Amino acid sequence: MGHREDLLEGAKRCLLEKGFLRTTARDIVKESGTNLASIGYHYGSKDALLAQAYIALVEDLSFEGDAGIEGAPGSLERFREVWSNIVDSMREPGSMWRLSMEIMGMGDRLPEVREQLSRAQREGGRGLVSLLQGVPEEQVSDETADSLGRFYMTLMSGLISQWTFDPKTAPDADSLTDGLRQVIEGVRNA
Repeated sequence: MGHREDLLEGAKRCLLEKGFLRTTARDIVKESGTNLASIGYHYGSKDALLAQAYIALVEDLSFEGDAGIEGAPGSLERFREVWSNIVDSMREPGSMWRLSMEIMGMGDRLPEVREQLSRAQREGGRGLVSLLQGVPEEQVSDETADSLGRFYMTLMSGLISQWTFDPKTAPDADSLTDGLRQVIEGVRNA
């Protein structure tokens, strides 16, 4: 690996251990075995590097395609299973979802990386549509990513928020699926 990859891996470890705000450039250098100048040269700034590391962590967490997912694409059974996998990842010690809440809460403090994170959020929505609908990501149109994908990302953000605030009362996949079932029945009866 070169300095660029070493920095990214070191930044990922720092994010999981310390979070975004408490990670310093020196922490990343120490963790990666590189030097301070490498951060600016390869990423432009510490915050840009940390944003890229966060995106890489989310991508690393991604669930691969249809592998092992039961339920027909678009079905309530598939919805329950996908969200069950996501909730299970939130239960794990050292879950990176708490980091997601920290980054969401930083808002305007990261103007130089906001666009990068915004694009990543769109692609996250595209990935969720792919997973839930059983189609390859490249077949999910921008229009679908911007509607259904944003819907799923809104659900994900709310879920992360509730799990960060109080895991004991946060919804599980069964309650999310029951809620969706009630919405569907309400629409059918309207």
